[in-house]
Amino acid sequence: MHDTTHCLSSYKWKPMGFKEASSTTIFCLLLLFCLGCRCLASELVATQAATLKVDASPQSARKIPETLFGIFFEEINHAGAGGIWAELVSNRGFEAGGPHTPSNIDPWSIIGDDSSVFVATDRTSCFSRNNVALRMEVLCDDCPTAGVGIYNPGFWGMNIEDGKAYNLVMYVKSPETTDLTVSLTSSDGLQNLASTTITVSGTSNWTKLEQKLVAKGTNRTSRLQITTNKKGVVWFDQVSLMPEDTYKGHGFRTELISMLLDLKPRFLRFPGGCFVEGDWLRNAFRWRESIGPWEERPGHFGDVWHYWTDDGLGYYEFLQLAEDLGAAPIWVFNNGVSHNDEVDTAAIAPFVKDVLDSLEFARGSADSTWGSVRAAMGHPEPFPVKYVAIGNEDCGKKFYRGNYIKFYNAIRQAYPDIQMISNCDGSSKPLDHPADLYDFHVYTDSKTLFNMKSTFDRTSRSGPKAFVSEYAVWRSDAGRGSLLASLAEAAFLTGLEKNSDIVQMASYAPLFVNDNDRTWNPDAIVFNSWQHYGTPSYWMQTLFRESSGAMLHPITISSSYSGSLAASAITWQDSENSFLRVKVVNFGSDAVSLTISTTGLQASVNALGSTTTVLTSWNVMDENSFSNPNKVAPVKSELSNAAEQMQVTLAPHSFSTFDLALAPSKLVAEM
Repeated sequence: MHDTTHCLSSYKWKPMGFKEASSTTIFCLLLLFCLGCRCLASELVATQAATLKVDASPQSARKIPETLFGIFFEEINHAGAGGIWAELVSNRGFEAGGPHTPSNIDPWSIIGDDSSVFVATDRTSCFSRNNVALRMEVLCDDCPTAGVGIYNPGFWGMNIEDGKAYNLVMYVKSPETTDLTVSLTSSDGLQNLASTTITVSGTSNWTKLEQKLVAKGTNRTSRLQITTNKKGVVWFDQVSLMPEDTYKGHGFRTELISMLLDLKPRFLRFPGGCFVEGDWLRNAFRWRESIGPWEERPGHFGDVWHYWTDDGLGYYEFLQLAEDLGAAPIWVFNNGVSHNDEVDTAAIAPFVKDVLDSLEFARGSADSTWGSVRAAMGHPEPFPVKYVAIGNEDCGKKFYRGNYIKFYNAIRQAYPDIQMISNCDGSSKPLDHPADLYDFHVYTDSKTLFNMKSTFDRTSRSGPKAFVSEYAVWRSDAGRGSLLASLAEAAFLTGLEKNSDIVQMASYAPLFVNDNDRTWNPDAIVFNSWQHYGTPSYWMQTLFRESSGAMLHPITISSSYSGSLAASAITWQDSENSFLRVKVVNFGSDAVSLTISTTGLQASVNALGSTTTVLTSWNVMDENSFSNPNKVAPVKSELSNAAEQMQVTLAPHSFSTFDLALAPSKLVAEM
């Protein structure tokens, strides 16, 4: 991420949202597209012509790294808190208002008025690392029948669905026996979706209460409320509500994780981004404070993106997420540098020790000091952390290089197999310090990114590999996620494929945005409490998911129009079949008649089973939305004329893939 003004930080061919059509339908769609642009039907195939030659011979093929395409998760736009992390209660521990009490308890509110109920935070919690609790005093002798109390609307409303179960956990204490009614209701409290009464025994000690609530109705903007009719005092702390149904029971929203699984990511870079640094070091992400029982995690204010996180989604959960996705974890840690303050290299030793401890937590045996903590959390087997990034976008900072060397030397000695990533760009000149990989970040306009497909053509083949850990088209060309942006990004990725001898990894940014907190536009996946959709940039990435570990073949394009075309060719296979995939981006406004000529194949092409997929739309600035989530989505059809020599039509402003089914071959068998 850059600074706060521009900072971020078995195969199934039919993924969610793909639309299928016959080849005739595709032609009609392209024809209608062209007519919409006020051109003649004949111009769809005659405006421009080009030839694409593919050398598919085994001797010219090169294997793409297994790790080439993955994902980058940053806690931005409420991507985690109020996003993929399924916790429904916002500010569940009442810590968001800060350590000094009384403090603000937003978004909690009272049910009743000041004459009937009074609430304020104090420091009486039983948890030493987060000792703020909420004291509620009921003042009325004759309280309303419905009771008085408190409610929490979650993150812009809780999605409660009929028949589903929700697990409530809360800590309470009261000097007198009190009945509490816990309910899930509509945002105005009038529709009761689930309710139960819990008796709190009179005691000065905190009691953990657990209850399952089963909804008898659906409401997308619900709230959790706790009420009583009895005068007296009750304290609350760590009030949590989680759906019983989460991905593999690990606390993640299933439908959002499904979107990630459809990308087949080979790595997960986490947790930032600027979130790692903080505007100030006091607000940087601290892994130690994000592990252990969730009730004991203090949480912290993410001052870069301006919201509180309770760190229920912590270091352990990120490692678990990577495992669940089948992705290699890439741990980005703070190197003693924030946006506004730094630790002198002479004083960096405690930070180095902290990172070594984090690696022992992930990789240590179950009987090691920190490995035993991981084991106690439910994962006795080590997590395979083999990549770490030493900071984020800190190369120009005063103490970065000195701090970097301290971290590098300590990690290399303790874990010689770990690949270390520098923040300094080595694409145009050699680094002045050791590294296995270097970060390369780019946020720019569509034309610039399209032309950057050749950026790494000029990069030295010696030295560390490139990790394009953040890329995207943004600002006016991107809107909230345009077709135009996705086409430029696709062209850029074909260049990364071509240069994958020195580009080892790449990931789009940002990954998620809660539609209620659009701090950064655009993003790959948009969601609210109950809906979600992929932007064109998300769908574009699904067409690269077979590239990691595939065989890359040289291509050449011949045309006076070639400046608007980008292409690549790979051989890949699923569990049953092998394919030659040719990907072509038409960045121009003219349709193109493209002749694809393939030589050197060690297997015949079978039209049966061959397909083409096209990502395009009526307008290059078209976007998806909750009301029309697949307005810009890939359309798949049969490729009936599939052959080593074939002619196809590229729609204006389109990204097309042509998958030619192959008979079993020695080339594919060696992949």
